[in-house]
Amino acid sequence: MHIEPGVVNEAKMALSYAAAAGAAGLTIKYSVDTLRQSNSAAFALRIIMAALLTVFFFEILPKFPVGVSEVHFIFGSTLFLLFGAAPAAIGLAAGLAIQGLFLAPADLPQYFMNTSTLLFPLFAISWVADRIIAPNKAYVDCTYKQVLKLSATYQVGIVAWVAFWAFYGQGFGADNISAVTGFGLAYLSVILIEPIVDVAILAIAKM
Repeated sequence: MHIEPGVVNEAKMALSYAAAAGAAGLTIKYSVDTLRQSNSAAFALRIIMAALLTVFFFEILPKFPVGVSEVHFIFGSTLFLLFGAAPAAIGLAAGLAIQGLFLAPADLPQYFMNTSTLLFPLFAISWVADRIIAPNKAYVDCTYKQVLKLSATYQVGIVAWVAFWAFYGQGFGADNISAVTGFGLAYLSVILIEPIVDVAILAIAKM
């Protein structure tokens, strides 16, 4: 879901800063809520683990550019279920920053767009989880149906945000619509595979 350079030009980049600021505000809220129930050392450890896994997902697992963005595995719903909303959000943002600073500097100008694209779907699954999963329920006690719902919510959110940035940056011309459609179709591979992996990880955890 890394937005390709040039999709949103500098004149329109201000919206990405506003979106990232909104995501940061929600992350702070979730962090405060989490720290009321967890000690800071455990919170920090979860952030570190989420960040390292994010770098692994982005750099080691298969990925390929298609149209306006890049198709790769994120496992945002798995990070959410394993570590919670705040550690997952900070870990995703930190992992993306590490990748940009040390491994893919061409992605740095799009950092705020990419961060908001990762985090808002994460907050969406947190909202869904509050409605389908009982409070303080352990990860291993979740049902496969619940995990599938969260995973699907995240995947749909990623595609929606990529499409938003592409149409915001390039308009609704035929070429751009084709590029967005190409990305969406290619991302079907992730939409089909990642929920299955999420369920497999849950099955292993239950064992």
